[in-house]
Amino acid sequence: QVQLVESGGGLVQAGGSLRLSCSTSALTFSNYAMGWFRRAPGLEREFVAGITWSGGITYYADSVKGRFTISRDNAKNTVYLQMNGLKPEDTAVYYCAARWTLLDTIVDEFDRWGQGTQVTVSS
Repeated sequence: QVQLVESGGGLVQAGGSLRLSCSTSALTFSNYAMGWFRRAPGLEREFVAGITWSGGITYYADSVKGRFTISRDNAKNTVYLQMNGLKPEDTAVYYCAARWTLLDTIVDEFDRWGQGTQVTVSS
């Protein structure tokens, strides 16, 4: 069973930065496509960013493009989300997600989830 553990959330002022981390117990982490999602109060969960298992392809929601960067370190079984230029509307619980893939391709559905980490951006 793959466990995903997020960390790095917190309270930050608008314009500030945070880096989220997601560590896994998967022995074959390098075969998992990874993603970040978020859920703001009263809203549905939404996709934020994704990365293929090699790290060769990254993709983002339009709302975060140019401000957030997803990356991974397969040697550390960890995926990161660097968030710069944070806005109050980025306030949400951020979730790490994973899906095993045979090929190094983008996935649009994930089947393993972390518990989430709260990010709060004050204006």
